[in-house]
Amino acid sequence: MFINPILADDIGKLLLRITLGGVMLFHGVAKVLHPATLDWIGGKLAAHGLPMELAFAVYLGELLGPLLIIFGMFSRIGGLLVTINMIVVLVLARSTELLQINKFGGWQVELEVLLLVCGLAILLGGSGRFAARPD
Repeated sequence: MFINPILADDIGKLLLRITLGGVMLFHGVAKVLHPATLDWIGGKLAAHGLPMELAFAVYLGELLGPLLIIFGMFSRIGGLLVTINMIVVLVLARSTELLQINKFGGWQVELEVLLLVCGLAILLGGSGRFAARPD
């Protein structure tokens, strides 16, 4: 192998952090720019007997969590926030699609599950060496 395995591990974690954090951050910024989205999320929460105000927690999983992940500061907490966020998305908004295939032959919820598993990987694996606060 051309690269030190320990260095490769840290580079892999950095790439995972930047990718997951970047993708999730786009979703969070979209919600800031289009706050009416929170009404829809609040409606989904209310339909499950939860307070609509809980919709504001989406900012934890789609803004705070990704920023923690990208910068590598408390990245495990960021990974936890993203993981929880994606579980809530799957339960509240996509549960009827868990066994469906999309028109391209892929799993209907593949993006959500991919983001969930990446958040879980950061929660379990940490930030790596290339972080503002390595863990």
